[in-house]
This record gives sequence, C-alpha cells and structure tokens, in this order.
Amino acid sequence: MGRMGAHPQSSNLATFQPNADCLIEVENLSHRYQTRQVLNKVSFNVSCGEIFGLLGPNGSGKTTLFRILSTLMPITSGTVRILGYDLTTAVKAIRHRLGVVFQHPGLDVKLTVVENLRHHGHLYGISGKTLRHRIAELLEQVGVSDRATDRVEVLSGGLQRRVELAKAMLHSPRVLLLDEPTSGLDVIARRQLNAELRALADTENILVFLTTHLLDDAEACNRVGILNNGSLVAIGAPDELKAQVGGDVVRIEGEVSERLSTAIAEKFSVSPVLTGGHLRVECERGHEFVRDLVAAFPNEIQTVQFGRPTLEDVFTKLTGNPFI
Repeated sequence: MGRMGAHPQSSNLATFQPNADCLIEVENLSHRYQTRQVLNKVSFNVSCGEIFGLLGPNGSGKTTLFRILSTLMPITSGTVRILGYDLTTAVKAIRHRLGVVFQHPGLDVKLTVVENLRHHGHLYGISGKTLRHRIAELLEQVGVSDRATDRVEVLSGGLQRRVELAKAMLHSPRVLLLDEPTSGLDVIARRQLNAELRALADTENILVFLTTHLLDDAEACNRVGILNNGSLVAIGAPDELKAQVGGDVVRIEGEVSERLSTAIAEKFSVSPVLTGGHLRVECERGHEFVRDLVAAFPNEIQTVQFGRPTLEDVFTKLTGNPFI
C-alpha cells in the first residue's frame, strides 16, 4: 500500500487531474449499445506499480471498459490515454506496450508451455538467447518452470492461468490488463494467482489493471473502482471504501418484511434497508445489537449475522442494490 501515497487519487469522481506518472488516464468515457447506456462518463487514473481492480456485478459495464482499454473496441465518447498515447490515434503503439489476459484461455493446449511462449515471443520479434532467457525468467517467476515441457492440456486451471501471465509479460509491457483473471479457479488457486500479480507489479514495475466480480480479488488490489450500471460510484483503497460504512453490519434473514423493518427502526433508532431478501443494518457494537434484537423480536428473527463491513456492503450502501 505504500505506493498509494505517491499518487493520490481524488475522491471526487467528477474531477479529472492528469498525472505525469499515470499509465492509464480515462476521462468522461461513455459508451452506448443502441439505446442502452453501458458506460456513463467514467473517469479515473491508474499509476505505475499499482494493482487496480474494477469491481462490479454482471452487466455493470466492466467488459465494455476492458475491451476499450485493450484496443478491441473504439472510443465513441470521452478520452483514454495509455502510456501517454491517445487511444483514438495511436492504437498500434499502445498494443505493443500492453500485456492482455482475457477471461477465456488463449493458449494452444496441444503445445507445451515453452512452445506457447516461444511462438508468442516470435510475434513480438523476440528470438534466440534473449527469448530463451526471458521465458526461463518468467516461468521461474510465476512458479511453473518445472512444467515447462508439459503440454498445456495436462495443467490445472491455476497453472494455465500462470502460463497466461508469463505469456502476457513476455514482451515486457508497461501495462498488464486482465479480464476476470481468477474466474473458474478454486480459492487456493485464486490466492496464488493474486500473489503472482503482486509480485509482477513489484518486480516488473508495471501497472496491473483487472476486472472482477469477486470480492476477494478486489480486496487484494491497491485500489478498487466500483462500477454500477455503467457509472463509477466509488474509487479508493479497499479499507478506505469500507470505512464509509459505519460500525458493524447486521444481516437479518428469513421472513423479513417492511413491517419488521419499520418495527426495528422504531425500536432501536436505526435505518434498516430491505435488499436481496434480507434486512441490512449498520450499527455500532453489533454483538450487543444482535442480542437486543433477538430479545425484542424472538418470534420474527430466524437468522441473523453480523461482522465488519465488506466491499459488498459498500456496494449496497452506495447503490441500494445487492451485489449479484
């Protein structure tokens, strides 16, 4: 987190302040599909050495934004600069400086790990000793050097994702873009992959930009932008965002209703929110509130949980909707 102090990000989403150290600069980016507004005046900066996560539920606009940043979709409104290049006029220059890992695997499963990387290196004009050294370096870095001669098809999903990372980093890009990088992986593989991303950001001194709908992935980022219905509703370090939620968060599940919500509000002077089939209450000293709540409504409270705020709670507080 130490790097974050070097490149402060304004909490005012309406203010766009270009930074000489920024590698991705997005200003008032909008996009429409016919009558549907997919992105609505999105603005943010991301800097070198940073892992930035774009968090949002399905349909929030993440994929569209990713496709624009990865040069697969043209800009129709707004400005995007990557490494100082304008995305509308310097697509070719940007592409040679990007590493991209798509949600769906891009490896040839019938080739070995080394063969996949060797062919990719040739596309970028890397060959001979330089290519062999770079392949060995990256495979060691992502922890798959012992599987270099194995066919990709025999590797686990987590190992294949690591090979994808090595492939994307082969030409030493300054910016690494990843679309839902841990999708389909188990918890352990996801944690390992997030650790590899942190190591790449540090050792290669690159910017890592990822999209995700998984809260754990977002927690592992330096900063998170929360996207909802095409709008960036919050941006900041995970702990900063969670601090916006007061105290503990209590969730009341079961046969909840507006009547019960009103009764709890009147009894305890709180403001329950009925969302996603449960009542959500922000309060101090959650354990005491739960005790008093159950005592006050013994026949109506079936299941109750409490804990510290999560990014899911931040999303619900800001949008009024469950994170689904």
